[in-house]
Amino acid sequence: MAEFPSKVNTETGSSNAQTSQQGGNSLRGLASNVTVRMDMTFIQSIPSILMMVEIVMGLLHWALIASAPYTVLPVYGWVMFVAVTLWILTTILFFMILFGAQEKLTFVPWPLTVMGYNGIATLLYLTAFLANAASVHPFKYSYFHGHFGAAAFFAAVVTLAYGASAFFSYLDWKGDGGNAATNSVPT
Repeated sequence: MAEFPSKVNTETGSSNAQTSQQGGNSLRGLASNVTVRMDMTFIQSIPSILMMVEIVMGLLHWALIASAPYTVLPVYGWVMFVAVTLWILTTILFFMILFGAQEKLTFVPWPLTVMGYNGIATLLYLTAFLANAASVHPFKYSYFHGHFGAAAFFAAVVTLAYGASAFFSYLDWKGDGGNAATNSVPT
């Protein structure tokens, strides 16, 4: 009679299956298998910092308006539309640039697209800021006067951030690297 082996391997997977049974299934091992490429130089750049300011301050802007009875004045409908729409689009654009979508979508002229987006966002946020600031009335809805006033302040900050982003994206589109010394008067 044939002897029955003492150890029988009944697994149909690879050798990784054995390590997962022995405690090799950790987050570190899982993270090493996932290949996500983040552009860490983008995080440290001025346009990235400006986009983070736009995202955080934009969130504060529309959260302040959303916490007040903004439907009483029709102008706040426009302000909320601009604030929420640009907040969502800026967040999407931030993560697209962070994860290198411009390298995958090479048919898109990224410097021109980002410059156009920031220029249009600056104009839209300027109209939203002016509408927000003009609608702050100290005697109407006095309980929410502070909300609308603070929202106007954050709208001004976001407008300036979009304007600075438009400037830096213009420099990127122009292609001189943003160095003011390269554009000096020829001698």
